[in-house]
Amino acid sequence: MSDLLERLRTGLPAEALITDPDVTASYAHDMASFCEAGTPAVVVLPRTVEQVQHVMRTATELRVPVVPQGARTGLSGAANASDGCIVLSLVRMDRILEISPVDRIAVVEPGVINAVLSRAVNEHGLYYPPDPSSWETCTIGGNIGTASGGLCCVKYGVTAEYVLGLDVVLADGRLLTTGRRTAKGVAGYDLTRLFVGSEGSLGIVVKAVLALKPQPPQQLVLAAEFPSAATACDAVCRIMERGHTPSLLELMDRTTVRAVNQLASMGLPETTEALLLCAFDTPDPAADLAAVGALCTAAGATEVVPADNPAESELLLQARRMSLTALEAVKSATMIDDVCVPRSRLGEMLAGTAAIAERYDLTIGVCSHAGDGNTHPVVCFDHTDPDESRRARESFDAIMALGLELGGTITGEHGVGVLKKEWLARELGETGIELQRGIKAAFDPLGLLNPGKLF
Repeated sequence: MSDLLERLRTGLPAEALITDPDVTASYAHDMASFCEAGTPAVVVLPRTVEQVQHVMRTATELRVPVVPQGARTGLSGAANASDGCIVLSLVRMDRILEISPVDRIAVVEPGVINAVLSRAVNEHGLYYPPDPSSWETCTIGGNIGTASGGLCCVKYGVTAEYVLGLDVVLADGRLLTTGRRTAKGVAGYDLTRLFVGSEGSLGIVVKAVLALKPQPPQQLVLAAEFPSAATACDAVCRIMERGHTPSLLELMDRTTVRAVNQLASMGLPETTEALLLCAFDTPDPAADLAAVGALCTAAGATEVVPADNPAESELLLQARRMSLTALEAVKSATMIDDVCVPRSRLGEMLAGTAAIAERYDLTIGVCSHAGDGNTHPVVCFDHTDPDESRRARESFDAIMALGLELGGTITGEHGVGVLKKEWLARELGETGIELQRGIKAAFDPLGLLNPGKLF
C-alpha cells in the first residue's frame, strides 16, 4: 500500500489522491442492489490524460487492479470497487473541448455531465440525443462505458451511434486514438464501437468525439390511457407498423403511475392499467399526434389527451423521468431489470412480468421504452426481510429468463457489470464468451482493468 501511494504521488498532485477510508468507502459501489463491492486502496481523481497514463503505468508495474468510474449512477455494479484496487474517478475531467456546428461534432472529456453537454450544444442550434433518465447527473464517460440509452432512442438511437472517435489510455499506459472526426470512415476494424459498452474493461476513455444533429422543433406529447397493458402494447405495434417515427414512445404500468402520484402528486390517472406517452418533434407534431391518437383509440384506449404546448409536454415527461425514483420509494430497496425484447413481443413480456410478480408475491412496477421494446421491471422489496429479498432476486432472474425466451437480451442499456455476469454467459453461449475473453486479453493481458465485471 505504501509503495503504491508513493509511486502514485510522483505523478499526481496531492488533491488528486483520496486515502481516508471513510471517504474511499463512498466510492465503492454504484446504485445496483445485490452486487458485491470491495474496499479500494485509494481513489484517484485525475484532471489530465498524463495523470491517467501515470496511474495505469503504476498499476501495471505493481499489478494493482483499476476500477474506472463516472458518476456511479449505473445499475449493474459495473463501477463497484474490488479489494485493494485503485478507483479511478474521471469526474474532474469535465471540459467540453470543442463544439463544431460545421462538422456537427462535440469533443469532450469523460466527466462532462450529459445535461451540461446537451444544453451547451443547444446554444449552437445542435442536439445531442442520448438522454438517460439520470442525464442531470450521469457523465458522458459512463454513458459510453455502458452504451446507455434514454427516452429518445426510438427515433435517435443509443449512445453507440453518436461516438465517432475516442482517446483511450490502455492498461499499460499507452494512449490509443480510435475512429475519426469525419462524417464517414471505414479504415480498419471498428475499435471505437468495441470500447462503447465495454464497461471500462478494455481501456480508460479520456476523450470522445461525438456526433451531433440539428436541433429539432420542440416536441409535443400525447398521453393515452389503456384498460390493460396488452391493449397499450397493441397500440405500440400499430404505431410502428404504420411507419410513424415518434421522438419517444414510453409506457408506464398502473403500479408505476400510482408510485409517481404518491411521490410527486402529478395527477396522473390512477384508474388506468397502462399509460402510453408518445411524442413528435416534427414540423407539424399536432397532426402526427392526431394520427397516433386514432391508432390508440382503435387499439382500445379509454382516453387520449394530446398536450397543447411544450410546457404541458414537459410535465408528462417529468412524470416518466421520475418513474424509477418513485418506485424506489415504494419499499426499502429495488432491483431494476433492463430486458429488451422485439417490439412484437412486448405484450408477452409485460404479461409474463405480471405473472412473475404474482408468483413471487411482490410489487413489480414496469416503465418501458416501449418503442424499443426495452422494459424496466422494477422489483420493490424490503431488504431487511431475508425471505422477501430472496424472492426479489429469484423474480429478477425469472424476468431475465423470460426476456431471453422471447428472443430478447438481458440488457438494453444498463450493462452487465456484476449483476448479470451469469446471464451474459447464457445469452452469448460458450463460443461467444471465449471470443470476448480473447479480446479482453488482447487489450488487458494482466486482467487489471475492472476485474470481475462482464465475465
